[in-house]
Amino acid sequence: MNTHPPVAPEPGLHGFPPDGTIFPLRDIELRILEGEHPLHAANRQAIADNWDREVAANPTLYNGRLVFQRRLSLEGDRLTGEGHLVPYSTHLWWRRQTDRSGGIHAFAWGVPVSSDGAVIAIRMGAKTANPGLVYCAAGSFEAEDVVDGRVDLAANTARELKEETGLDLRDSTTGSGWHGLGWNHGMVFFRIHRFALSAGEMLEQVRQHMRVDHEKEIEAAIAITDPDPALHCYSQFMPPILKMVLSQPASPPNPPAMP
Repeated sequence: MNTHPPVAPEPGLHGFPPDGTIFPLRDIELRILEGEHPLHAANRQAIADNWDREVAANPTLYNGRLVFQRRLSLEGDRLTGEGHLVPYSTHLWWRRQTDRSGGIHAFAWGVPVSSDGAVIAIRMGAKTANPGLVYCAAGSFEAEDVVDGRVDLAANTARELKEETGLDLRDSTTGSGWHGLGWNHGMVFFRIHRFALSAGEMLEQVRQHMRVDHEKEIEAAIAITDPDPALHCYSQFMPPILKMVLSQPASPPNPPAMP
């Protein structure tokens, strides 16, 4: 009888299609491990030095904690992963590296689509780490998104969209299941959420939220109906998602109320 314990999967990405390829997902399980992420532990001083430079350039940055993956594996349409909570400074240092293989930044987008078929995105403000970049409102997985040792993707997407735009995913219907998209050791999981409001109505709701939001992280809300990747300064994840979403028909208008 074989008494050897099972071999733990190697860190890194396993079983994924080429970068820039959208793939469907039936199940996503991201477990959070105790202890330090190996990349953080091995580069503590370099991370601290880079953080000093980042804060000198942008004093509004906050060194909170986020989930940083050490392994993601795809088997069919089931994705599993293991990660640790690390300081935000670790992420900022990591994304400046030419070789990012020591870690993986995974995050989730709820993609809001208006009743007339526009994707509602935001342009990030000058005080953020991504000034001028256009993408769907989102944020990294944080400690509050971890429930029973696993990341709650749905809770994260709902919270981030509400905090940044005032839009509530409870007012939408889910247009599809989860999909994934990888790029240079980054990984976004996204779902399409269709709202009964028009693009104009959704933009006005976001503008009203911006007037009272004390964080002031976003510069503008944008309704996108053309998948041309050159229209805005997009995150690299946006063009493939826009191409997929905008090729689908808009939701039919709500039927009139019965007299």
